[in-house]
Amino acid sequence: MADSKASLSIDGKVVAELPVLSGTAGNDVIDIRTLGSAGYFTYDPGFLATSSCESAITFIDGGKGILQHRGYAIDDLAKNADYLEVCYTLLNGAAPNEAEYEEFVNIITNHTMVHEKIAHFFQGFLPDAHPMAMLCGVVGALSSFYHSDLDINEADQRMRCAHRLIAKMPTIAAMAYKYSIGQPFVYPRNDLSYAENFLHMLFSVPAEDYKVSPVLAKAMDRIFTLHADHEQNASTSTVRLAGSSGANPYACISAGVASLWGPAHGGANEACLNMLEEIGDVSRVDEFVAKAKDKNDPFRLMGFGHRVYKNFDPRATVMRETCHQVLEELGIDDPLLDVAMALEKVALEDPYFIEKKLYPNVDFYSGIILKAIGIPTNMFTVIFALSRTVGWISHWDEMLSQPGQKIGRPRQLYTGELNKTFTPLNK
Repeated sequence: MADSKASLSIDGKVVAELPVLSGTAGNDVIDIRTLGSAGYFTYDPGFLATSSCESAITFIDGGKGILQHRGYAIDDLAKNADYLEVCYTLLNGAAPNEAEYEEFVNIITNHTMVHEKIAHFFQGFLPDAHPMAMLCGVVGALSSFYHSDLDINEADQRMRCAHRLIAKMPTIAAMAYKYSIGQPFVYPRNDLSYAENFLHMLFSVPAEDYKVSPVLAKAMDRIFTLHADHEQNASTSTVRLAGSSGANPYACISAGVASLWGPAHGGANEACLNMLEEIGDVSRVDEFVAKAKDKNDPFRLMGFGHRVYKNFDPRATVMRETCHQVLEELGIDDPLLDVAMALEKVALEDPYFIEKKLYPNVDFYSGIILKAIGIPTNMFTVIFALSRTVGWISHWDEMLSQPGQKIGRPRQLYTGELNKTFTPLNK
Protein backbone atom coordinates (compact mmCIF):
# COMPACT_ATOMS: atom_id res chain seq x y z
CA MET A 1 0.00 0.00 0.00
CA ALA A 2 2.93 2.37 0.65
CA ASP A 3 4.22 3.11 -2.85
CA SER A 4 6.26 6.24 -2.10
CA LYS A 5 7.29 8.67 0.60
CA ALA A 6 6.66 12.34 1.27
CA SER A 7 9.34 14.49 2.85
CA LEU A 8 8.46 17.21 5.34
CA SER A 9 11.03 20.02 5.25
CA ILE A 10 11.11 22.94 7.68
CA ASP A 11 13.57 25.78 7.05
CA GLY A 12 15.28 23.64 4.45
CA LYS A 13 15.78 20.69 6.80
CA VAL A 14 14.01 17.36 6.30
CA VAL A 15 12.37 16.51 9.63
CA ALA A 16 10.29 13.49 8.59
CA GLU A 17 9.89 10.90 5.83
CA LEU A 18 6.22 9.91 5.64
CA PRO A 19 4.74 6.95 3.72
CA VAL A 20 2.19 7.72 1.00
CA LEU A 21 -0.64 5.17 1.03
CA SER A 22 -2.92 4.29 -1.88
CA GLY A 23 -6.37 2.78 -1.60
CA THR A 24 -8.44 1.17 -4.33
CA ALA A 25 -9.93 4.55 -5.24
CA GLY A 26 -9.83 8.18 -4.14
CA ASN A 27 -6.95 10.42 -3.12
CA ASP A 28 -3.65 9.01 -1.87
CA VAL A 29 -3.01 9.77 1.80
CA ILE A 30 0.14 10.74 3.68
CA ASP A 31 0.62 8.60 6.78
CA ILE A 32 1.49 11.11 9.52
CA ARG A 33 1.28 8.76 12.50
CA THR A 34 5.02 9.14 13.24
CA LEU A 35 5.03 12.92 12.84
CA GLY A 36 4.55 13.52 16.56
CA SER A 37 7.90 11.92 17.33
CA ALA A 38 9.51 14.65 15.20
CA GLY A 39 7.84 17.29 17.37
CA TYR A 40 4.99 18.30 15.04
CA PHE A 41 1.24 17.76 14.62
CA THR A 42 -0.93 18.73 11.67
CA TYR A 43 -3.65 21.37 11.95
CA ASP A 44 -6.89 20.47 10.16
CA PRO A 45 -10.07 21.93 11.75
CA GLY A 46 -13.05 19.81 10.78
CA PHE A 47 -10.70 17.04 9.55
CA LEU A 48 -11.46 18.11 5.98
CA ALA A 49 -8.12 16.81 4.66
CA THR A 50 -7.55 13.98 7.14
CA SER A 51 -8.31 10.28 6.70
CA SER A 52 -9.41 9.15 10.15
CA CYS A 53 -9.59 5.44 9.34
CA GLU A 54 -9.22 2.70 6.77
CA SER A 55 -12.60 1.48 5.51
CA ALA A 56 -14.02 -0.82 2.83
CA ILE A 57 -17.68 0.13 3.25
CA THR A 58 -18.53 3.25 1.23
CA PHE A 59 -16.72 5.23 -1.47
CA ILE A 60 -17.63 8.76 -2.53
CA ASP A 61 -16.19 10.87 -5.33
CA GLY A 62 -18.02 14.16 -5.02
CA GLY A 63 -16.53 15.65 -8.16
CA LYS A 64 -17.80 12.80 -10.32
CA GLY A 65 -21.06 12.23 -8.45
CA ILE A 66 -20.14 8.70 -7.35
CA LEU A 67 -21.54 6.94 -4.28
CA GLN A 68 -20.91 3.21 -3.88
CA HIS A 69 -21.64 0.80 -1.04
CA ARG A 70 -19.31 -2.20 -1.01
CA GLY A 71 -18.59 -1.48 -4.69
CA TYR A 72 -22.25 -1.26 -5.78
CA ALA A 73 -23.46 2.05 -7.26
CA ILE A 74 -26.19 3.72 -5.21
CA ASP A 75 -28.61 4.06 -8.14
CA ASP A 76 -28.17 0.35 -8.91
CA LEU A 77 -29.00 -0.54 -5.30
CA ALA A 78 -31.94 1.88 -5.10
CA LYS A 79 -33.51 0.46 -8.27
CA ASN A 80 -32.75 -3.23 -7.85
CA ALA A 81 -32.50 -3.94 -4.12
CA ASP A 82 -34.67 -3.28 -1.10
CA TYR A 83 -33.40 -1.68 2.09
CA LEU A 84 -32.75 -4.94 3.93
CA GLU A 85 -30.66 -6.20 1.00
CA VAL A 86 -28.63 -3.00 1.33
CA CYS A 87 -28.35 -3.54 5.09
CA TYR A 88 -27.03 -7.07 4.58
CA THR A 89 -24.57 -5.79 1.99
CA LEU A 90 -23.23 -3.03 4.22
CA LEU A 91 -22.87 -5.36 7.20
CA ASN A 92 -21.40 -8.36 5.39
CA GLY A 93 -19.39 -6.93 2.50
CA ALA A 94 -21.35 -8.41 -0.41
CA ALA A 95 -24.92 -8.74 -1.60
CA PRO A 96 -26.85 -11.74 -0.23
CA ASN A 97 -27.99 -14.74 -2.20
CA GLU A 98 -31.63 -15.79 -1.90
CA ALA A 99 -31.12 -18.03 1.14
CA GLU A 100 -28.96 -15.46 2.96
CA TYR A 101 -31.50 -12.73 2.27
CA GLU A 102 -34.42 -14.83 3.54
CA GLU A 103 -32.54 -15.69 6.72
CA PHE A 104 -31.58 -12.04 7.28
CA VAL A 105 -35.16 -10.82 6.79
CA ASN A 106 -36.38 -13.42 9.30
CA ILE A 107 -33.79 -12.32 11.86
CA ILE A 108 -34.69 -8.65 11.51
CA THR A 109 -38.43 -9.36 11.55
CA ASN A 110 -38.13 -11.40 14.74
CA HIS A 111 -36.27 -8.59 16.50
CA THR A 112 -38.72 -5.75 15.74
CA MET A 113 -40.54 -5.97 19.08
CA VAL A 114 -39.19 -3.94 21.99
CA HIS A 115 -39.44 -4.78 25.67
CA GLU A 116 -42.74 -3.59 27.16
CA LYS A 117 -40.80 -1.53 29.71
CA ILE A 118 -39.57 0.65 26.84
CA ALA A 119 -43.08 2.12 26.64
CA HIS A 120 -42.63 3.53 30.14
CA PHE A 121 -39.52 5.43 29.07
CA PHE A 122 -41.63 7.71 26.91
CA GLN A 123 -43.73 8.77 29.90
CA GLY A 124 -40.70 10.69 31.15
CA PHE A 125 -40.85 13.04 28.15
CA LEU A 126 -43.20 15.98 27.75
CA PRO A 127 -45.64 15.36 24.89
CA ASP A 128 -44.16 18.27 22.93
CA ALA A 129 -40.57 17.01 23.27
CA HIS A 130 -38.72 16.70 19.98
CA PRO A 131 -38.87 13.09 18.71
CA MET A 132 -35.06 13.15 18.30
CA ALA A 133 -34.74 13.73 22.05
CA MET A 134 -36.83 10.62 22.65
CA LEU A 135 -34.89 8.60 20.09
CA CYS A 136 -31.54 9.64 21.55
CA GLY A 137 -32.55 8.68 25.09
CA VAL A 138 -34.36 5.43 24.35
CA VAL A 139 -31.68 4.05 22.00
CA GLY A 140 -28.99 4.72 24.59
CA ALA A 141 -31.08 2.94 27.21
CA LEU A 142 -31.37 -0.25 25.14
CA SER A 143 -28.05 -1.45 26.56
CA SER A 144 -29.76 -1.98 29.93
CA PHE A 145 -31.94 -4.67 28.33
CA TYR A 146 -29.03 -6.60 26.81
CA HIS A 147 -26.27 -6.20 29.38
CA SER A 148 -25.28 -9.89 29.10
CA ASP A 149 -24.71 -9.60 25.35
CA LEU A 150 -22.39 -6.60 25.09
CA ASP A 151 -18.91 -8.08 24.63
CA ILE A 152 -17.64 -5.90 21.79
CA ASN A 153 -14.68 -8.23 21.26
CA GLU A 154 -17.01 -11.06 20.19
CA ALA A 155 -18.01 -10.83 16.52
CA ASP A 156 -21.23 -12.82 17.07
CA GLN A 157 -22.37 -10.48 19.83
CA ARG A 158 -21.55 -7.43 17.71
CA MET A 159 -23.67 -8.81 14.87
CA ARG A 160 -26.60 -9.57 17.19
CA CYS A 161 -26.43 -5.97 18.41
CA ALA A 162 -26.45 -4.79 14.80
CA HIS A 163 -29.52 -6.89 14.02
CA ARG A 164 -31.37 -5.61 17.09
CA LEU A 165 -30.66 -1.98 16.26
CA ILE A 166 -31.71 -2.26 12.61
CA ALA A 167 -34.89 -4.09 13.66
CA LYS A 168 -35.94 -1.97 16.62
CA MET A 169 -35.16 1.49 15.28
CA PRO A 170 -38.41 1.75 13.24
CA THR A 171 -40.42 0.59 16.26
CA ILE A 172 -38.82 3.18 18.56
CA ALA A 173 -39.13 5.91 15.92
CA ALA A 174 -42.83 5.14 15.44
CA MET A 175 -43.37 5.12 19.23
CA ALA A 176 -41.79 8.59 19.45
CA TYR A 177 -44.23 9.83 16.80
CA LYS A 178 -47.28 8.23 18.39
CA TYR A 179 -46.37 9.60 21.81
CA SER A 180 -45.93 13.11 20.39
CA ILE A 181 -49.47 13.11 18.95
CA GLY A 182 -51.12 11.35 21.90
CA GLN A 183 -52.03 8.13 20.13
CA PRO A 184 -51.50 4.57 21.45
CA PHE A 185 -48.39 2.68 20.37
CA VAL A 186 -48.81 0.21 17.51
CA TYR A 187 -47.02 -3.13 17.61
CA PRO A 188 -44.98 -4.31 14.61
CA ARG A 189 -46.41 -6.97 12.32
CA ASN A 190 -44.36 -9.87 11.01
CA ASP A 191 -46.36 -10.18 7.80
CA LEU A 192 -45.26 -6.76 6.52
CA SER A 193 -42.04 -5.66 4.88
CA TYR A 194 -39.63 -3.35 6.70
CA ALA A 195 -40.97 -0.17 5.07
CA GLU A 196 -44.61 -1.32 5.21
CA ASN A 197 -44.25 -2.11 8.89
CA PHE A 198 -42.88 1.34 9.64
CA LEU A 199 -45.78 3.06 7.87
CA HIS A 200 -48.21 0.73 9.64
CA MET A 201 -46.77 1.63 13.06
CA LEU A 202 -46.89 5.35 12.19
CA PHE A 203 -50.41 5.63 10.82
CA SER A 204 -52.43 2.68 12.12
CA VAL A 205 -55.08 3.45 14.74
CA PRO A 206 -57.30 0.96 16.61
CA ALA A 207 -60.51 2.24 15.01
CA GLU A 208 -59.35 1.81 11.40
CA ASP A 209 -57.78 -0.86 9.21
CA TYR A 210 -54.82 1.00 7.70
CA LYS A 211 -53.83 -0.22 4.24
CA VAL A 212 -50.23 0.50 3.22
CA SER A 213 -49.95 1.84 -0.33
CA PRO A 214 -47.31 -0.09 -2.33
CA VAL A 215 -46.16 3.20 -3.92
CA LEU A 216 -45.63 4.84 -0.53
CA ALA A 217 -43.93 1.74 0.88
CA LYS A 218 -41.55 1.70 -2.09
CA ALA A 219 -40.85 5.41 -1.62
CA MET A 220 -40.10 4.92 2.08
CA ASP A 221 -37.85 1.96 1.28
CA ARG A 222 -35.88 4.11 -1.17
CA ILE A 223 -35.54 6.90 1.38
CA PHE A 224 -34.07 4.34 3.78
CA THR A 225 -31.70 3.04 1.09
CA LEU A 226 -30.52 6.44 -0.10
CA HIS A 227 -29.67 7.49 3.46
CA ALA A 228 -28.15 4.19 4.62
CA ASP A 229 -24.53 5.33 4.67
CA HIS A 230 -22.42 8.27 3.52
CA GLU A 231 -18.84 7.48 4.47
CA GLN A 232 -17.05 9.45 7.25
CA ASN A 233 -19.63 12.19 7.90
CA ALA A 234 -20.03 13.87 11.29
CA SER A 235 -22.40 11.31 12.84
CA THR A 236 -20.50 8.29 11.53
CA SER A 237 -17.25 9.75 12.81
CA THR A 238 -18.98 10.35 16.15
CA VAL A 239 -20.02 6.69 16.33
CA ARG A 240 -16.47 5.58 15.51
CA LEU A 241 -14.94 7.93 18.08
CA ALA A 242 -17.37 6.79 20.80
CA GLY A 243 -16.74 3.18 19.82
CA SER A 244 -12.97 3.63 20.02
CA SER A 245 -13.33 3.99 23.80
CA GLY A 246 -14.96 0.57 24.04
CA ALA A 247 -18.46 1.98 24.65
CA ASN A 248 -21.38 -0.37 24.05
CA PRO A 249 -23.06 -0.20 20.61
CA TYR A 250 -26.31 1.31 21.88
CA ALA A 251 -24.42 4.19 23.49
CA CYS A 252 -22.44 4.66 20.27
CA ILE A 253 -25.55 4.77 18.08
CA SER A 254 -27.18 7.18 20.54
CA ALA A 255 -24.13 9.41 20.10
CA GLY A 256 -24.63 9.20 16.34
CA VAL A 257 -28.28 10.21 16.74
CA ALA A 258 -27.20 13.24 18.80
CA SER A 259 -24.68 14.28 16.15
CA LEU A 260 -27.19 13.83 13.33
CA TRP A 261 -29.66 16.06 15.18
CA GLY A 262 -27.58 19.14 14.32
CA PRO A 263 -29.19 21.32 11.63
CA ALA A 264 -25.96 21.37 9.62
CA HIS A 265 -26.11 17.57 9.29
CA GLY A 266 -29.40 15.70 9.54
CA GLY A 267 -31.78 18.64 9.52
CA ALA A 268 -31.38 19.57 5.85
CA ASN A 269 -34.69 18.16 4.62
CA GLU A 270 -36.48 19.76 7.57
CA ALA A 271 -34.81 23.08 6.68
CA CYS A 272 -36.01 22.59 3.10
CA LEU A 273 -39.64 22.33 4.22
CA ASN A 274 -39.23 25.37 6.46
CA MET A 275 -37.97 27.27 3.40
CA LEU A 276 -41.01 26.20 1.37
CA GLU A 277 -43.25 27.46 4.17
CA GLU A 278 -41.38 30.78 4.12
CA ILE A 279 -42.01 31.13 0.38
CA GLY A 280 -45.60 30.06 0.92
CA ASP A 281 -47.05 30.37 -2.58
CA VAL A 282 -46.04 29.71 -6.20
CA SER A 283 -46.59 33.40 -6.97
CA ARG A 284 -43.59 34.23 -4.75
CA VAL A 285 -41.11 31.75 -6.24
CA ASP A 286 -39.54 34.28 -8.64
CA GLU A 287 -39.13 36.74 -5.76
CA PHE A 288 -37.25 34.23 -3.64
CA VAL A 289 -35.17 32.97 -6.55
CA ALA A 290 -34.04 36.57 -7.10
CA LYS A 291 -33.17 36.82 -3.40
CA ALA A 292 -31.13 33.63 -3.67
CA LYS A 293 -29.17 35.07 -6.60
CA ASP A 294 -28.46 38.31 -4.70
CA LYS A 295 -25.11 37.98 -2.91
CA ASN A 296 -26.12 40.72 -0.48
CA ASP A 297 -29.31 38.95 0.58
CA PRO A 298 -28.98 36.44 3.46
CA PHE A 299 -31.70 34.18 2.03
CA ARG A 300 -30.45 30.83 0.75
CA LEU A 301 -32.34 28.11 -1.06
CA MET A 302 -32.22 24.91 1.00
CA GLY A 303 -32.11 21.54 -0.75
CA PHE A 304 -30.08 22.72 -3.73
CA GLY A 305 -26.45 21.78 -4.37
CA HIS A 306 -24.39 19.67 -1.99
CA ARG A 307 -21.23 20.14 0.04
CA VAL A 308 -19.76 16.83 -1.15
CA TYR A 309 -21.23 16.42 -4.64
CA LYS A 310 -19.93 19.17 -6.90
CA ASN A 311 -21.76 18.18 -10.09
CA PHE A 312 -24.87 16.26 -9.03
CA ASP A 313 -26.12 14.19 -6.13
CA PRO A 314 -26.37 10.60 -7.45
CA ARG A 315 -29.12 9.87 -4.92
CA ALA A 316 -31.30 12.73 -6.18
CA THR A 317 -31.93 11.20 -9.62
CA VAL A 318 -33.66 8.15 -8.12
CA MET A 319 -35.39 10.22 -5.45
CA ARG A 320 -36.78 12.65 -8.05
CA GLU A 321 -38.45 9.78 -9.90
CA THR A 322 -39.88 8.44 -6.64
CA CYS A 323 -41.06 11.90 -5.59
CA HIS A 324 -43.13 12.36 -8.72
CA GLN A 325 -44.59 8.85 -8.35
CA VAL A 326 -45.71 9.67 -4.81
CA LEU A 327 -47.27 12.99 -5.78
CA GLU A 328 -49.12 11.32 -8.64
CA GLU A 329 -50.31 8.50 -6.37
CA LEU A 330 -51.65 10.84 -3.69
CA GLY A 331 -52.94 13.64 -5.91
CA ILE A 332 -52.49 16.09 -3.05
CA ASP A 333 -53.58 19.70 -3.38
CA ASP A 334 -50.94 21.32 -1.17
CA PRO A 335 -49.54 24.81 -1.87
CA LEU A 336 -46.14 23.86 -0.44
CA LEU A 337 -45.79 20.94 -2.82
CA ASP A 338 -46.73 23.26 -5.68
CA VAL A 339 -43.96 25.62 -4.54
CA ALA A 340 -41.51 22.73 -4.46
CA MET A 341 -42.32 21.68 -8.01
CA ALA A 342 -42.00 25.27 -9.23
CA LEU A 343 -38.59 25.56 -7.56
CA GLU A 344 -37.50 22.28 -9.11
CA LYS A 345 -38.42 23.59 -12.57
CA VAL A 346 -36.36 26.73 -12.00
CA ALA A 347 -33.34 24.78 -10.75
CA LEU A 348 -33.38 22.46 -13.75
CA GLU A 349 -33.87 25.18 -16.38
CA ASP A 350 -32.46 28.50 -15.08
CA PRO A 351 -28.92 29.19 -16.47
CA TYR A 352 -27.81 30.59 -13.08
CA PHE A 353 -28.64 27.33 -11.28
CA ILE A 354 -27.16 25.21 -14.07
CA GLU A 355 -23.92 27.21 -14.10
CA LYS A 356 -23.60 27.14 -10.29
CA LYS A 357 -24.60 23.44 -10.25
CA LEU A 358 -27.36 24.16 -7.75
CA TYR A 359 -29.32 21.04 -8.61
CA PRO A 360 -32.06 19.71 -6.30
CA ASN A 361 -30.42 17.23 -3.92
CA VAL A 362 -31.70 14.18 -2.04
CA ASP A 363 -32.84 16.31 0.91
CA PHE A 364 -35.08 18.39 -1.35
CA TYR A 365 -36.91 15.36 -2.73
CA SER A 366 -37.03 13.31 0.46
CA GLY A 367 -38.50 16.28 2.33
CA ILE A 368 -41.25 16.62 -0.27
CA ILE A 369 -42.02 12.89 -0.14
CA LEU A 370 -42.23 12.79 3.64
CA LYS A 371 -44.44 15.88 3.65
CA ALA A 372 -46.73 14.33 1.04
CA ILE A 373 -47.00 11.06 2.99
CA GLY A 374 -48.17 13.04 6.03
CA ILE A 375 -45.07 12.86 8.22
CA PRO A 376 -44.44 16.06 10.25
CA THR A 377 -41.14 17.88 9.79
CA ASN A 378 -39.96 17.13 13.34
CA MET A 379 -39.90 13.43 12.35
CA PHE A 380 -37.70 13.95 9.27
CA THR A 381 -34.39 13.65 11.12
CA VAL A 382 -35.73 10.67 13.08
CA ILE A 383 -36.30 8.85 9.78
CA PHE A 384 -32.79 9.87 8.67
CA ALA A 385 -31.41 8.32 11.88
CA LEU A 386 -33.45 5.17 11.35
CA SER A 387 -32.02 4.85 7.83
CA ARG A 388 -28.43 5.63 8.83
CA THR A 389 -28.34 3.15 11.73
CA VAL A 390 -27.07 0.38 9.47
CA GLY A 391 -24.24 2.58 8.22
CA TRP A 392 -23.27 3.57 11.75
CA ILE A 393 -23.28 0.01 13.06
CA SER A 394 -21.39 -1.26 10.00
CA HIS A 395 -18.59 1.25 10.58
CA TRP A 396 -18.57 0.45 14.30
CA ASP A 397 -18.26 -3.26 13.58
CA GLU A 398 -15.58 -2.72 10.94
CA MET A 399 -13.52 -0.58 13.32
CA LEU A 400 -13.65 -3.20 16.07
CA SER A 401 -12.78 -5.95 13.58
CA GLN A 402 -9.51 -4.26 12.62
CA PRO A 403 -6.42 -5.08 14.74
CA GLY A 404 -4.53 -2.45 16.67
CA GLN A 405 -7.39 0.03 17.10
CA LYS A 406 -6.63 2.88 19.51
CA ILE A 407 -8.92 5.24 21.35
CA GLY A 408 -9.48 8.43 19.35
CA ARG A 409 -7.40 11.34 20.63
CA PRO A 410 -7.25 14.41 18.36
CA ARG A 411 -4.54 16.97 19.13
CA GLN A 412 -4.86 20.74 19.35
CA LEU A 413 -3.12 24.02 18.61
CA TYR A 414 -3.03 25.58 22.08
CA THR A 415 -3.37 29.39 22.14
CA GLY A 416 -4.18 30.00 25.83
CA GLU A 417 -2.10 31.56 28.57
CA LEU A 418 0.70 29.84 30.51
CA ASN A 419 2.29 29.85 33.96
CA LYS A 420 -0.23 32.05 35.74
CA THR A 421 -0.23 32.20 39.55
CA PHE A 422 -3.52 31.25 41.23
CA THR A 423 -4.65 33.56 44.05
CA PRO A 424 -6.74 31.92 46.83
CA LEU A 425 -10.16 33.50 47.45
CA ASN A 426 -9.24 34.63 50.98
CA LYS A 427 -6.47 36.81 49.52
